[in-house]
Amino acid sequence: MKVVVIGGGPAGMTAALHASKLGDKVILLEKMNSLGKKLLITGKGRCNITSSIPIDEFIQNVPGNGMFLYSSFSQFTNEDIINLLKSEGLEVKEERGHRIFPVTDNARDVLEVFLKLLKKSKVEVLTDANVKNIVVEEGKVVGVECDFGSEQNLLLRADKVILATGGKSYSVTGSTGDGYILAKKLGHTITEIKPSLVPLVSGKNSLEICKSLQGLSLKNVSIKLLNKQKNKTIYEDFGEMLFTHWGVSGPTILSSSAHLLRYKNVEELLKNGNVLLTIDLKPALSEEKLEERILRDFEKEKNKEFKNSLDELLPKKMIAPIIKLSGISENKKVNSITKQEREKLLKLLKNFEITIEGFRPIEEAIITSGGISIKEINPKTMESKLVKGLYFAGEIIDVDAYTGGFNLQIAYSTGYVAGGH
Repeated sequence: MKVVVIGGGPAGMTAALHASKLGDKVILLEKMNSLGKKLLITGKGRCNITSSIPIDEFIQNVPGNGMFLYSSFSQFTNEDIINLLKSEGLEVKEERGHRIFPVTDNARDVLEVFLKLLKKSKVEVLTDANVKNIVVEEGKVVGVECDFGSEQNLLLRADKVILATGGKSYSVTGSTGDGYILAKKLGHTITEIKPSLVPLVSGKNSLEICKSLQGLSLKNVSIKLLNKQKNKTIYEDFGEMLFTHWGVSGPTILSSSAHLLRYKNVEELLKNGNVLLTIDLKPALSEEKLEERILRDFEKEKNKEFKNSLDELLPKKMIAPIIKLSGISENKKVNSITKQEREKLLKLLKNFEITIEGFRPIEEAIITSGGISIKEINPKTMESKLVKGLYFAGEIIDVDAYTGGFNLQIAYSTGYVAGGH
């Protein structure tokens, strides 16, 4: 069988490898000048390969149509991708939050394994290939039309075509939404495309606070996104976050965005300033324990000015904003701070508030929410229900997950399934 895979990311490469292993003649087309450009920037260049949690728990971390992936995850698991990398000598390690990384902390080493395996499998790789059409006759795929080098409208005959072009996030890596156009031409429905795993923009007075804290990373904090209008929790998490000049980012914030974008009437809530991020800066301490800690610190620093008494309690960059929000004069002597002022400080440390006004653009999102409607794809094979011989893999499908290696696992698993049927 002749198979053409469109897209040289982790989904496309996995699909090509599995199809080749089954004896198919495989051509892998990539419009950029090399494969795996987006893979190289995952996990801040370290590549969060997958998660170590049991595979049957992965679906709980896929807010975007997780149940659709049940069959894919069971056919190619997190252990399978780890074993694949180990078979080529690349060892992995586990970090906080069940995240799996290469021991080398280098995404390039993960890509090199894929490239080596593609070469061994004799997959024909064509880079700088611009696919224009998937050719269909009588409801069945017969080939792909593309521009390659000096050859225009080159027709590559195929019995099967796997579309794995990614979404619209990080367009500089080649994810520019081309695959949606190709699928739409063939009658497929594209659900609304939105940014997911994307930093959040702060508004109102919170923007100045975030700007003053720009670059500060907080570890081991608890966050909550609240619907202020109804005093309801939209999302909560524990871990790391980062302040930026336009708002907030970091792992917990990115995961919260995947939840927020699906929340009812979110646009209206954001517009009216009714989405609130609250940060518990001291989640390991109850209010009582934190009060004891503050009293101990204040006793030790009782003859100092308030501004010089918080070094052990807070990161240096947070001191000025906390002082301003507390309403306590920075020059006030610690031993003259009242109980009411101390209580206000305590509430602030347990409930640091940032108003959220929106999402950063899709170009800055790690992944895309939306894509080829899952109603039009067979979940056991990844084949189109509309066109025989057409398959989908990876981010182009309307599925998306939280941070932590889950989106890459979606790519490998759907790619494996598409390549094997």
